Amino acid sequence: MSNNPQSNELKRKLGLSAAIALGVGTTVGSGIFVSMGSVAGAAGCAALVILSFLIGGLIQVPANLCYAELATAFPEDGGQYVYFREAGSRPLAFLCGWISFWATDPPSISIMALAIASYMGFFTGFSGLTLKFIAVALVLIFMMLHLRSVEGGGKFQTFITFFKILPFALLIGIGLFFIRGDYISAPAIAGAPMGIAALLAGISATTWSYDGMGAVCYMTGEMKEPNRTMPRALIATVAIVATLYVALSFVVTGLLPIKELSGSEAPVAEAAAQIPFIGSTAGTVTAIMAIIVIIGSLSSCIMFQPRIEYAMAKDGLFFKSFAKVHPKWETPYFSILVQCAMAIILIFASNLSDLLGYFTLVALVKNFLTFGTILVLRRKEHYKPTWKMPAGYLMVAIAMFMTGTLIVSTFLWAPIPGLICAVIAVATGLPVFHFWDKRSKKALERDAEKK
Repeated sequence: MSNNPQSNELKRKLGLSAAIALGVGTTVGSGIFVSMGSVAGAAGCAALVILSFLIGGLIQVPANLCYAELATAFPEDGGQYVYFREAGSRPLAFLCGWISFWATDPPSISIMALAIASYMGFFTGFSGLTLKFIAVALVLIFMMLHLRSVEGGGKFQTFITFFKILPFALLIGIGLFFIRGDYISAPAIAGAPMGIAALLAGISATTWSYDGMGAVCYMTGEMKEPNRTMPRALIATVAIVATLYVALSFVVTGLLPIKELSGSEAPVAEAAAQIPFIGSTAGTVTAIMAIIVIIGSLSSCIMFQPRIEYAMAKDGLFFKSFAKVHPKWETPYFSILVQCAMAIILIFASNLSDLLGYFTLVALVKNFLTFGTILVLRRKEHYKPTWKMPAGYLMVAIAMFMTGTLIVSTFLWAPIPGLICAVIAVATGLPVFHFWDKRSKKALERDAEKK
């Protein structure tokens, strides 16, 4: 419950289509344009690339089932923050939001805005500072969209998500007529790992392409009939994304020899170039696809990310202004404004993607512990989800195992920066938590005395 008398509750205005659009729109981003080559290099042959995306999608199901159960137990905005809080760990809940606010959310908005601008530079010839100003304009446009109306933002998100899937669907549909069976049945690249080792490497390489499907949980408090909407949206999201990726991997591996695919930095563009009437225009087609796809991800991030600070502020664990709801627009306007302002400042910073990469380890640990909250919550009396996942403990174990695997691989990739970021997050976050927690408890005591 909020102890902030100035805060208002956000209204339930979003339906199933907007919920699915948030999940799909956040997940299908720029990563798929390059990850196909990484998966091909890890798997070694076309058949294993396709199988990797299929299994990679299937193992995301337990994670989404966990989120569905948690969302029906606590149908409010805030996502992971709420689940840690309800599991009895306010410090972890606070650190979850603290890390998001300072280290991951604004930088992700900046990176996506810059990526769209750079693809626009493909057509305009603009570069340098001009592209940065285009990125700023993009942030401002979507900030205003999501400030003024959650329904309008939801409708746009639904539209842009459909629109971003459409070019993939067209590429898949047309590409099917030009694929070569001998490419798909070709033996593995010489020197590549074989059998189970190759498959596991391929599956691991697909994981980042599936990241983001739990984004909708940050806005559960604004979903109509969340007890029905959230499980349906989370299950539909993983089904749609997995189907899209498996079909795309089938077409791309059928258009491009595995050796070329594994060494490609732009595998989708090179595969599209094999289609006769696309040919030399493949770069243009891919740039247009990338702009549409990343716009969808940018929009969804600006829409859902500020909700975690809103939820924290309602609990007295963040600046109280972040809990303010606009009296006319009925959106958490202050939280949206501040996050976008930080993103705009970061647009002019350098090595932004490196910073985000270093905090990946912390973000993964956060996901790992989120799934673990179910093990704690199922023993608590107040935990009453209206939808329980089948084989619950097995699903939690699979979700935690897969996330744990990623934690290990990420740690091996950048152990020192990852540990430094974790130490910084805890060292800065815990003192601030204790300050706000103490102040929040005093405010509650004052309210109790007045009554």
